[in-house]
Amino acid sequence: MIRLGIVDFDTSHVVAFTQRLHHQGVPEAQWVDGAQVVLGCPGSSAVLPAEKVAEYAQTAQSLGVRLVERPEEMIGQIDAVLIESNDGTVHLERARPFLEAGVPAFIDKPFACSLVDARQIAGLAKAKGVPLFSSSSLRYAPEVSAQAERDGEGGRLLGLEVWTPGSVNERNPGLFNYGVHGVEPLYALMGPGCEVVTCLSTEGADVATGRWRDGRIASVRAQRAGRTGFGLTAHRERAIETVTIGTEFIYRELLKRIIAMVETGRPPVPIEESLEIVAFMEAALSSARQGGEPVAVPAIEV
Repeated sequence: MIRLGIVDFDTSHVVAFTQRLHHQGVPEAQWVDGAQVVLGCPGSSAVLPAEKVAEYAQTAQSLGVRLVERPEEMIGQIDAVLIESNDGTVHLERARPFLEAGVPAFIDKPFACSLVDARQIAGLAKAKGVPLFSSSSLRYAPEVSAQAERDGEGGRLLGLEVWTPGSVNERNPGLFNYGVHGVEPLYALMGPGCEVVTCLSTEGADVATGRWRDGRIASVRAQRAGRTGFGLTAHRERAIETVTIGTEFIYRELLKRIIAMVETGRPPVPIEESLEIVAFMEAALSSARQGGEPVAVPAIEV
């Protein structure tokens, strides 16, 4: 049984992940085998009220998680760590002691709120040869996975539009807060290779459009006004397909990938792609602040 530790309790994922791994409080169809959360450090939050963090901590304890005061106390007692801070600006600080100690890490969305921080995290993992994985759970929605397997039917993917709720937070500006749930499916289907981004932003929405090096174009609409939800339209050689993205099994599928990473030592998403996702969102934020001017996405090296 893989022993997991959770750092920071300022997201509902803390409870949702633990329930699925411990087979408690969710239907059997949601259960995930192979790991349990044995330790947790609730920490503090710049995003959620203290009472919400305490609520998640109390629930985690009721599910069998032992709490510690400092994250470093977990080292030597866990096989992998889940960094669950809602605030992406602290992920480098939270991940550093574990990566330096050789502990495999999953960093929840957003991986980081700057390419500088993301590169430092990746550099720490590379220096120690530690598997590192970051992703939004929406990447593993069954509808997204099905689209990834449809090239044989509809032909090559030529372009894509993804829509998502787009709430913002001053700690996670632009797409970093919730729009990342649209960027991850975008990259799951388009793959890396975006060279320039333009983004228009209003009070009600952000629309970020990228041009890939092979000439394909894809966009994310992060909606803050009116009806919101998750979905995509895929433009293929022989078909145009629009699907709504469901959320029922996204945590289950993400947890399966985390466990596989710990078992095999191979992250399911190449770190270069995770870095480009951060670069895409950073370029989109810069473009929005310049009124929609095109901003180049830098080449990614680890």
